[in-house]
Amino acid sequence: MCHTFIGSEPKMDRPVIQAFTLPMLVDTFLQVLRDKACFPYTVLQTLLKLMVLVISTLLLVIVRVQVIQSQLPVFTRFDNPAAVSPAPTKQLTFNYLLPVNAWLLLNPSELCCDWTMGTIPLVESFLDARNLATLAFYGLLGVLACHSLRYGHSSAKTVIMALSLIVLPFVPASNLFFPVGFVVAERVLYVPSMGFCVLVAHGFRVVSRKGQLKKLSWMVIGVLLATHAVKTFNRNWDWESEYTLFTSALKVNKNNAKLWNNVGHALENQNNYERALRYFLQATRVQPDDIGAHMNVGRTYKNLNMSKEAEEAYLIAKSLMPQVIPGRKYATRVAPNHLNVYINLANLIRTNESRLEEADQLYRQAISMRPDFKQAYISRGELLLKMNKPSEARDAYLRALELDRTNPDLWYNLAIVNIEMKEPTEALKNFEHALELNPRHKLALFNSALLMQESGEPKFRPEANRRFLVYVEEEPEDANGYFNLGMLAMDASENAAAERWMRRAISLQAGFRSALFNLALLYSQSAREPDALPVLDELLRYHPEHVKGLILKGDILMNHRKDTQGAKACFQRILAMDPGNVQGKHNLCVVYFEERDLPRAERCLEETLAMAPHEEYVRRHLSIVRGKMAAMSAAGRPLGAAEGATAPSQEERAAAEEEEAQGREEGKRPAALGTAAAGEKNGRKSPAPRLKGEGQSEQRTKGKSAEEIKDIETKRAAALKRLEEIERILSGD
Repeated sequence: MCHTFIGSEPKMDRPVIQAFTLPMLVDTFLQVLRDKACFPYTVLQTLLKLMVLVISTLLLVIVRVQVIQSQLPVFTRFDNPAAVSPAPTKQLTFNYLLPVNAWLLLNPSELCCDWTMGTIPLVESFLDARNLATLAFYGLLGVLACHSLRYGHSSAKTVIMALSLIVLPFVPASNLFFPVGFVVAERVLYVPSMGFCVLVAHGFRVVSRKGQLKKLSWMVIGVLLATHAVKTFNRNWDWESEYTLFTSALKVNKNNAKLWNNVGHALENQNNYERALRYFLQATRVQPDDIGAHMNVGRTYKNLNMSKEAEEAYLIAKSLMPQVIPGRKYATRVAPNHLNVYINLANLIRTNESRLEEADQLYRQAISMRPDFKQAYISRGELLLKMNKPSEARDAYLRALELDRTNPDLWYNLAIVNIEMKEPTEALKNFEHALELNPRHKLALFNSALLMQESGEPKFRPEANRRFLVYVEEEPEDANGYFNLGMLAMDASENAAAERWMRRAISLQAGFRSALFNLALLYSQSAREPDALPVLDELLRYHPEHVKGLILKGDILMNHRKDTQGAKACFQRILAMDPGNVQGKHNLCVVYFEERDLPRAERCLEETLAMAPHEEYVRRHLSIVRGKMAAMSAAGRPLGAAEGATAPSQEERAAAEEEEAQGREEGKRPAALGTAAAGEKNGRKSPAPRLKGEGQSEQRTKGKSAEEIKDIETKRAAALKRLEEIERILSGD
């Protein structure tokens, strides 16, 4: 017959489990083994609860292992030096860390936000005096545990409760069963501090009940509370910023290179590179084999435009990486951020056009060490594009997309490669992928709209306009967005909107070359030549070498202001900069004709024809001048400049419209030009955005609509008709 009892007396008035002590549990198990008693119900109930807790814990561990993909995180010897040390250094150091944590609970006077690297020197020998602290800690813990397990009074229960709160939450971070990524971390003492506070409170209660120690105990607890309150208040100021936090840590420990690095990072974020460099250099002196410290030095030198010193620092960091031995296979664990040394060094030397192959070798070396290194593929793709190897760049980006298909920057970069490979349809598809992932991706918005605009297809104009509008919402200070909105409006013959957008672009970027020229062109095409001249003057003040602006200004001065001297000055400036400019040379010949200086006009046209022997309009104009000279010689009239005589002003315009109709480089009324090269949009990790250049005006003729072709044919017919009228006038003069 089984009875529920512990010892000799049954406990019927309260749960028996509350009275368990270690001797009682041992006695119960012995009686069960001798078949003299059954397990008490409360014990069975407790065992069931323990089984549930154990199973739940195991399930959580399994889930955690799945999350980290059955691999422990990569910790370097800098994070936890003892973890990679040989025996017995590893065991002695890990056990010494227990009294160190206990001392932080007992006397939290010197707190530090980072205890990694060389903060706590390794215990490398049994003769190290610090082993006495380890023995004392285990001795005190053993005494408290024995006391609480042996006796069943309330004091023992309080002690075992306090010890449970101290020990159990701390065990996973103790390094005793598996290494963790730190040496000491004050954050893991939060829950153990609860048990420590219970232990202190219980000790105070016991001592304060003794009459002779009551006053002393209250005095001690008062001093303790006051000093800790002051310490807490002062500690709050250490957390005011990253800089104050890490500098306060350096007061506690100057042997931790990570602290010197972190102070440098805080100063770097404030753009105080000179002071940051001093801290980074000190980190390399404290820990000469710290790869990250040397990388920080290199990056700071680069920010200070000291490329040579930056390269030297990166090379030192690279030399500390595991070296590849030809013909030998081996495995090693490398911290992912340390692989950035290859990327940083390659990014630095690729600025030298003669070292592009060397940079490519560094990218490939990083990929060989870690095949899933996405950033290496991205950076290599940029480099291959710069090396004019678009197909290889595309392969690099496709490999990166296999690793991460949710990165809009990768789709954008692939679209840029498609543009370089003359695959606009594929480029537009990849821009769409980028915008699906990030509808407000600024570069994808801008460049996809630009691609639609360049296609010349009217059906794309509304969507291109919408994307440019979204872009200027994201980048309201970027003049390029407003300029391209103006270009779209010009394409759609919405002159008022085009003028508004162009003015907005010019207000944001003084001297905006293409916006000024196209605004002047807009005025000229709208018969607002007087409004165009001030804009051209502003353009030429910022860009005195702007040939198209000089040609347009000369056209307006000659045909609308009748200012042949001003027009001549414009065309002569063009020839001074570019003696082989056929357009400027021909227009100067027209000025000579306007001035009735036919011999000079003839010589000028002959020189022009020699420069461009295939230009029929030059040959035709030369024959007109020669015919005029023959007619005047037959009539006995002088061939030099005549007072008050003027030639028909329509000739230059006819020649210009004929040239435009024939699709030449530029006429007196040039087609709307594209944007100027806008420079680098950002310093990002993808290729520079492909912005429209002035030379792209010729590209626009490739995709003309039927309406535009009809307009060209009309202009061509009008030009030929005017040319015939000029020829009749000249022949009959």
